[in-house]
Amino acid sequence: MEFIGILLLGLWVLSVTVRALLTDGRGHTPDIRSTAPWTAGNLPSGPYASLGF
Repeated sequence: MEFIGILLLGLWVLSVTVRALLTDGRGHTPDIRSTAPWTAGNLPSGPYASLGF
């Protein structure tokens, strides 16, 4: 009797996992759309070691 309970629990966990993976979009992520160029604020455009301080 315990074996059947464990088997049913395992099947339930497996089915919930498969359903979650399928409804999650299968790893699809939308494209990143940006209208402004990337900037780093007021950070220097090169490493500090090469700026000559």
